[in-house]
Formats: sequence, structure tokens, C-alpha cells
Amino acid sequence: MSGIYIHIPFCKQACHYCDFHFSTSMQKKEQMVAAICNEIILRQPEIHTGDSVQTIYFGGGTPSVLSIQELQHIIDVIYTHYTVAKEAEITIEANPDDLAKQKIEQLAKSNINRLSIGIQSFFEEDLKIMNRAHNAEEAKESLALATQYFDNISIDLIYGIPNMSIDAWKKNIQTALDFGVPHISCYALTVEPNTALPKLIEKGEIAPVNDDLAQKHFEILVEILENNGFEHYELSNFGKPGFFSKNNTAYWQGKNYLGIGPSAHSYNGSQRSWNINNNTKYIKELQQNKLPSEIETLTITDRYNEYIMTGLRTQWGVSLQKVEKEFGKKHKDYLLQQAQKNIEQHLLFIDNNTLLVTKKGKFLSDGIASDLFLLNLG
Repeated sequence: MSGIYIHIPFCKQACHYCDFHFSTSMQKKEQMVAAICNEIILRQPEIHTGDSVQTIYFGGGTPSVLSIQELQHIIDVIYTHYTVAKEAEITIEANPDDLAKQKIEQLAKSNINRLSIGIQSFFEEDLKIMNRAHNAEEAKESLALATQYFDNISIDLIYGIPNMSIDAWKKNIQTALDFGVPHISCYALTVEPNTALPKLIEKGEIAPVNDDLAQKHFEILVEILENNGFEHYELSNFGKPGFFSKNNTAYWQGKNYLGIGPSAHSYNGSQRSWNINNNTKYIKELQQNKLPSEIETLTITDRYNEYIMTGLRTQWGVSLQKVEKEFGKKHKDYLLQQAQKNIEQHLLFIDNNTLLVTKKGKFLSDGIASDLFLLNLG
């Protein structure tokens, strides 16, 4: 098995753009940690004998709101009930406002060996637009401290923020480079329906998101980071050699993983399952030793579409040999037929029997993938 993802569903406040599952009430934090630990134990039989856990990833929400004792307790339960690889990558997502010196020192002494810090921007006005819990000074202070204790650090940045100038975006990237972080994840600001952002745009309090600006930011990002020794190994992810996210790379390469916690998804190669996205119900079910999840068995079409979507987002592309071997010759023929238009438009190309996105096509890769999906070939 590849990894275990643990969803910690708590945040200090709601960011205007976020549609992940979380609660701003910490009242049930203790019960949640107990429920998560119980789910870890109950799901141990899903792991094949001899399989070891290569990655543990605390996501959310904001996992850094947990105390070091709570985090270590969850890790200890995993180590007790699973075989964890000696060199396992153990990541925690953290917000700058949670990373005071004492917390970073505690994290550095724990099993956690990788930090993913939600910076989003080094500019105060951007952080206010997004309703982030930290300020620009805390963003820089947290990185200055973190780099003293951790080598393996990733930061998140958001581009396409309304009214963010090209110059400001370049300064955001340069600030990240100045801190010497070896991994950067960058996402376009998107307007999700069940968030505050569309309402604020409608009221005129925030300018509309501009897709052309986002694309320009993306192109600048790729150029600067590649010129500074980063590999653009996935649409939103850039890493120095040896610092790619092992956890996320496993997702994109279709490896098995367990998702623990409310709203978390799991995948075992043939089935996908997902937990209920309600904290109270999740806790209640696990107090009764029940798994609060639904399971879907994936069809060949589902697995083909998923491979196309994830493969085209990465530098490894879509292996035509793998498509033929796993899905059949008619799937490969269909793929090549559907890809032809994008090849002619220089958005896709074939190299070494692998279908890849061109530099021009990278920003459009999700849309290109949908052109290649199939509904049903029988």
C-alpha cells in the first residue's frame, strides 16, 4: 500500500475560497481524534499482508490546530497497527499562525519530517481578500523558523487573485525562492459555489476572477521556477530533484491509499470509498465501531478516465502501452483518435509511446483530458 491520508476537519476561520470539509468549532476535537484512531484500527484488515505504509499525510482543514500530543497519538496508533516503511514521508499541512517556535521545535522532534505550509501570498491585501487567519509578517516568520528545523518544506501559493499585478506575483515567487524551499504547490483562485467568494464578487466587494490573468501568472510561474532548478512534475506542483511529494505522486500514479477522517476518500485499485462529511455523524458511527463510508466499484471506463485525467497532469504522461494492457486495444485506438485534434493544435504530443501535454497545453490540461474521456465503450 502506498499511503494513509488523515483529514483533520478543523479551521480557525473559513477562507473565502475553500470548499473542503471543515468546522470552525473545536468543541469535538478530542472526540474526533479518538474516532480517527478507531477508524485507523478498524481499517487495518484492508491492508495486504506484507504491505508497508510509505507515506502518512495530515491534511484538512488545518491539522496544525492539533496539539503535538494529539498528532503523535495518531501516528503511534498507525505504527502500532501497520507496518510503516523506515523512510516513510510524514507530512503535516500547517498554517503560518500555528507555527510559533515552540510548535516547530515539537514537530521537528516528532515523526513528522515534512511541512506543507499554507502561505498563499506574502501580501497583506491578498490574505485579506482570501480571509486567511495569518498575516504577511507571520507568513515570512513561519518560513524563517521552519527552514531552521526542516529540510523538506513545501509551501502553497495562490495565483489569479483579483487585482494582483504581474510584479506582485513575481515578488511572491521570488520571496519563496529566497527562503530556499524545495517544493512549491500553486493553485489558481477558483470560485466554488458553496463558499463566500461568489457572494462577495456579486456584491462588488471583490473583483471578479480573471482567467486571462491567471493564465499569465501560471506561465510566469512555470518559467521562473524551471529557471531556478524546479521540475514541473504535476500541473500544480514544482519540486527540486528528490523533493517531489511522495504522497501526492502516489495518487497521480494510481497507487492504493487509505483516507481516514470525515470526507476522506480511499482507493484500492478497483474501488473508491469516501467517508461521511459530517463530524457529529462520523464520531457517532465510530463510537459504535461502524465505518461511516460508502463504496463504489469502478468500471473500466471509470478507471480509464481517471488514468487519463491524472496522467496528463503529470510529467510522466499517459502510457499508450499501459492503456492497451489495462483497458484494451479499442481504448488505445479511441484515445489516439480523440487526441488527434489536440496534437494538431500543439497541445499534446507523443514521445516514447507516451502521450504528454505540451508547455502550451499545460494550463489547459484538465480541459484537454475531458476531450479524451469516454462515456462507454462497453
